[in-house]
Amino acid sequence: MHGSGTFFDARFNEGNQYPVAAKSGSGNTRSTPDMITAKLAALHFYQLAIPAPKPPKGSFDETAAARGKEIFGGKGKCATCHVPPLFTEPGNNLHAPDEIGVDAFQADRSPTHKYRTAPLAGLWTHQKGGFYHDGRFATLGDVIDHYDTLSKLDLTQQEKGELIEYLKSL
Repeated sequence: MHGSGTFFDARFNEGNQYPVAAKSGSGNTRSTPDMITAKLAALHFYQLAIPAPKPPKGSFDETAAARGKEIFGGKGKCATCHVPPLFTEPGNNLHAPDEIGVDAFQADRSPTHKYRTAPLAGLWTHQKGGFYHDGRFATLGDVIDHYDTLSKLDLTQQEKGELIEYLKSL
């Protein structure tokens, strides 16, 4: 962040959470000449234009995934936050820990004390190491079980399985 450009993030002025940044003023850096800022729009566009990798043929049940898509956008309420086609929330995609039913351990390490809605496109590439912000859920089924309980969705085992197949298809 400290190249030859402009960087502004008022959150880093919070001395209790970021004492070093607040003291140094690194939350408001303005270099002359600014060799970065003019390039950021094109870089951001390029980053957003990179398509998520498609899952390998045969890596999910297409028929079950089609039913899972209906659950994702309906009874499962997944699309409330993981909005297609980005499969994250456009705009401010941050949530307090209690909104998503977890502790604040990881969130408290961020400037906002919140969790972001992770994009799900290409989720099939993240099958190792656990799911969620800190890997606390070993499987997609564990994530679905968490939200089923938290949001009182009353999903059947078949619906959960179909939802998993849909997630693997993204």
